[in-house]
Amino acid sequence: MKILGIETSCDETSASIVKDGRDIISLITLSQIDVHKQYGGVFPEMAAREHLKNIIPVTHQCFEKAKIKPGNIDFIAVTIGPGLPPSLLIGVQIAKSLAYVWNKPIYGMSHIKAHIYANWLERNFEDKKVFPALCLVVSGGHTLLVLMKSHREFKALGETRDDAAGEAFDKVARLLGLGYPGGPIISKLAEKGNRKAFDLPRPMIDTEDFDFSFSGLKTAVLRIVKEKECCSKSEKKSLDSKFVKDMAASFEQAVVDTLVIKSLKAAQKFKPKSLMLSGGVAANGNLRNSLKKEIKKLDPKIEFFVPEIKYCTDNAAMVACAGFYCSKKERVRFDEIDSDANLRLGGR
Repeated sequence: MKILGIETSCDETSASIVKDGRDIISLITLSQIDVHKQYGGVFPEMAAREHLKNIIPVTHQCFEKAKIKPGNIDFIAVTIGPGLPPSLLIGVQIAKSLAYVWNKPIYGMSHIKAHIYANWLERNFEDKKVFPALCLVVSGGHTLLVLMKSHREFKALGETRDDAAGEAFDKVARLLGLGYPGGPIISKLAEKGNRKAFDLPRPMIDTEDFDFSFSGLKTAVLRIVKEKECCSKSEKKSLDSKFVKDMAASFEQAVVDTLVIKSLKAAQKFKPKSLMLSGGVAANGNLRNSLKKEIKKLDPKIEFFVPEIKYCTDNAAMVACAGFYCSKKERVRFDEIDSDANLRLGGR
């Protein structure tokens, strides 16, 4: 079965053709990072305009690379939410138009589930060794723990109450005078810094629930930065290189510790067969290594999965993969699909 995936939930315009949910025939992703750098974050209306300009060429390149024609695909899977409303609208409307013109079924997919399914890409493992799976999804807009009992059973155990981890990385990067996106920059600087230089909070690690909160951690960084910048009302110092590296390291470690501790608590309670990490922040080496190490300490029988780094950020291959496993395998009319920027996990 060949599936065309389309992804435009934020600032990546992506199309992919995936065979049987795992084998990527083609994947074309066009990033908008250079467009949004000047704003220090994604500018929604500009993102939508870029998607509108690029989605058809990207989809055309996808078919060219796969060396197949639209008639050879079985259906279309498109991200319908959650995400930025203008961006989602472009992808959904284009996907619906293609479904109508090509007379193909179309399925609207959850962006959260798609991130989870990035773990299936280019892999060959048996589901009976995976489920139940504890899934930690960490990206710019989402941080949540999900219990996945099967391809049809998803339960959100906890989610962020304010800033997502990726969003906190971007905000702290701005506080430190770094560029966008903040995650990769902070991660690189953290390698040269002292992770114990600043005593930063690990938010909500002592609560009984599995929710997250990173706004307080961001505020703690802000307070220290302001103290460093302003020695008095009349004198102001710029941030020196050592301070920035140490703060980057201390902040990254605080985020990683929080995510790991919460995940281990959930693993202790729900006894999963596997722990899956996904989302843009899953590319962070410290998080990948720490989670793998600590879950094996907790229970060596728990398998740890994380996508290849190139599949951690938003891409259409994970959408097509999710479509293969989560679709009802029955025809869905193109006019039954709508975008939903606030789509909950219980949706498709």
